[in-house]
Formats: sequence, C-alpha cells, structure tokens
Amino acid sequence: MLELRPRGAATRLVLVRHAETEERARGLCVGRLDVPLGKPGRRQAEQLSTALAEPPLAAVYTSPLARARDTAGPIAAAHGLEPVVVPQFVELDFGELEGLPFERIEAERPALFRGWMETPDEVRFPGGESLADLQARVLPVVAALRARHDGGEVGLVAHAGVLRVVLADALGLAGSAVFRLDQSPGGVSVVDWFGESPVVRVVNTLARP
Repeated sequence: MLELRPRGAATRLVLVRHAETEERARGLCVGRLDVPLGKPGRRQAEQLSTALAEPPLAAVYTSPLARARDTAGPIAAAHGLEPVVVPQFVELDFGELEGLPFERIEAERPALFRGWMETPDEVRFPGGESLADLQARVLPVVAALRARHDGGEVGLVAHAGVLRVVLADALGLAGSAVFRLDQSPGGVSVVDWFGESPVVRVVNTLARP
C-alpha cells in the first residue's frame, strides 16, 4: 500500500513507470520498440495493482506499448477499470539508435551520447525526436486529463522519458535536468495539483503490496 496524505480538493496524478522488461532488452536503447514485460515484470505489475488498490482511481491511462499496457492492466483491473490507451504517452523516438546497445552508441557516436547524458534538451536523435518534441506531445495531454478529472485521482502508466517530462514540468526544472529524476521500472511518483499549482508528493518510490 502506498501511504499518502489525503489529497483534499487536489487533482492527483499517480505516475507509474512500466515494470521490468524482458532480459534481452537490458542495455539497449529502447524507445518505440515494443518490448514485453519479463516474468519478474509481470509479478511486479501484480504487486503494483495491490499497492495501488486504494484509494479508488477514476481512470488509468497508458502508453500504447505492451510493456506499459501490461503494467496498467492489473492496476486498472483492481479498480474495475480498463486502461485507456493514450498514443501521446509513447516513449521518446530514438530513431536510428533504436535497439542499439548503449556501449556501441557511446563508442560510435560519442558526441551524441555525451550530449544526451549532459544536455538532453539540446539533442535531436537522427530520424527520431528531441526532448522538446516529447514535451510538446505529452504536457498538453496531461493538462487535458487534469481538467477532465478535476478534483479526482487518476493513474498514468508510461515510460521514463514521459514521466521525467511530467515531473520536471511540475517541479519547474529545465529540460537539461531531467536525468536528475530517477525513474526505476515499477517506480511510482505522485503529483497533486491545486488549480495550476503542483505539489510533488512522491518521486520514484517502489510500492509494496
């Protein structure tokens, strides 16, 4: 159970990074690739469904990728819901780098790799997206969901990049600082909005049943 102070009149967004993927995806640059959960990840998703069973969620929104949908499914089911797929919550498109080992990227494209690690807001991936692109498609949808569920509580299951963008916006952090926000597989973050004023309650906790 995730213990939080009552939200009162706030609109609460429970942010969940998808659970652990299959072992074969470890160490690879995975954005749009549709990698499923591994066995530990499926167990982790069930644990999340228990930990997040109370209080009731009005809706659970998810990225269209399987690793997010399969994490969102048990969480939504615990509330008698079906997860709602939001295409804009798909992970950052790494373009030509999709599926490549990080070690190879660092060796063959050191300037690009260093830029992504140190100044991510200045990088556009060849054939893919930039952080600004990710912000432009994610943040307006989050604002619309807040308005739709004003005063309520909803879940959002997505990817590290997507959730970092949401949290950085709530904290007023520059894009260059997004990697200061750790996002572990199955990690849970919580943001309450009082009108247009966000209060970040939790960042990247691992919920336990």
